[in-house]
Amino acid sequence: TTQQPYLQCVRSTLTAALCIQNFACQEVERHNKPEVEVQKNKELLLNPVVITRNENEAVLIEPSINSVRISIKIKQSDDLEEVLVAKFMRFLIQRADRFVVLRRKPVKGYQISFLITNFHTETMFKHRLVDFVMQFMEDIDKEVSALKLGVNSRGRVVAAKFLEAFC
Repeated sequence: TTQQPYLQCVRSTLTAALCIQNFACQEVERHNKPEVEVQKNKELLLNPVVITRNENEAVLIEPSINSVRISIKIKQSDDLEEVLVAKFMRFLIQRADRFVVLRRKPVKGYQISFLITNFHTETMFKHRLVDFVMQFMEDIDKEVSALKLGVNSRGRVVAAKFLEAFC
């Protein structure tokens, strides 16, 4: 499909960005916070990478020494898709505790964000984390399209029933 080069670019960039390690806080002893979230030490942050398919679809990958934040902007071509994506993302974010790497609040300008820390890469396989994010990106477009088709078909049925009363 036309999405394959975009997804392959995201996959290779994400795989490279996930070379993270345990790094204790430099200010407070026995603390280990994701540097990409704290952003106090600029020397521990790497350059963020934005991979854009078009103006409506993009991925922001923000790597640091001990964590990576992945933010996804999901394609929304019309008002219905905007509403569907907003509702679907709200549904997922409310269940963020079941998705270990999902952030409760996305980065501004993006619909959903993931935070992968060194603890995740120590307890899970790195390639499986990458596969999860890639599968999510592939499936979210299919889900939104299926939801849109369902809403349109229900709307058609409701309109037909409503118009039967006048005919």
